[in-house]
Amino acid sequence: MITDPELDEEWKTESLEPARSGRSGRPAEQPAARERAATGAGPRPWLWALGGALVASALWAGGLYAYGHRLAEPEVHYRVVDDLCAPFAAPVLGELMGGLTETAPQAGGRHPALDWAACSRSRDRANASAGSVDVRAMVELHRKTDPTVEFALDTPSSRWFGPDGEGWESVPGLGEQALVTRDQRGDHLRLRVRDGGAVFTVDVMIFRALGEDGPDPTVTPLPHPDRDVLVAAVVEDTRALMTALRTG
Repeated sequence: MITDPELDEEWKTESLEPARSGRSGRPAEQPAARERAATGAGPRPWLWALGGALVASALWAGGLYAYGHRLAEPEVHYRVVDDLCAPFAAPVLGELMGGLTETAPQAGGRHPALDWAACSRSRDRANASAGSVDVRAMVELHRKTDPTVEFALDTPSSRWFGPDGEGWESVPGLGEQALVTRDQRGDHLRLRVRDGGAVFTVDVMIFRALGEDGPDPTVTPLPHPDRDVLVAAVVEDTRALMTALRTG
C-alpha cells in the first residue's frame, strides 16, 4: 500500500546515477549528458516504437490497397442472352466443317456474381459422315471477382483438349488475353478469351469414325482442316460473338 508520505515525496535519482570517477574509476558523467537526461531531451524508446508502428501501418495499408484492387469488381462490357446460338452462328466454322446446322442453346444462369449461357452446334444428322463435329461456345460474365488469376490455369478438361500437357499458346489481338490449346492433331481445340470480367470459351471436337478396313466409302468423310486454318476459323467466329454481345 502506498502511504501519503510516499505520494508527496519526490523520487530520488541519486542512487540511479553512475558512480563518480573517484569511487569506481569510471569517468564522471559529462554535464551535457546529465542535462539531457534531466530535461528528457534524449531519444525516447516510445518514439522508436511509434515510428515502427507507423511504417508497419503504411506497409499494411499499401498491401491492403493492392489486394483490394485485385478483389475489385471487374468491368463487364458484354451481355448474355438465353439463346446464345443466335449470336453464335459460327459461319466460318460451319463452312469449314461442312455445316453446323443442329443447335442446342442453354440459357445457363443469372446471379449477381456470375451470368452465363452456352450454345452447342453440330452437323445435321441427315448429313451422313464417318464421324461427328461438335462446337460449343460459352460466355461467363464475372461481376464480383476478377477472373484474371484463374484464367490461364490448367484443368483436367483443358488437358483433354491439349493432351500430354501441351499447354496453351497466346493468340494476339483478341480481347485482353486469348489462349488456345496446343493440340497439334487439330481434332480437339479450345479457345479461351478474357476481356475484363467476361470470359469466352469455344471448344471444337471432331470425332472420326473409322472401321476395321478404314473409312467407309459409302459415307462422306469429315473435312480435315489444317490446325492453323481451324484456329483461324475459331478466332473469327469468336470475334463475331464478342462483337454481337458487346454493350459498350
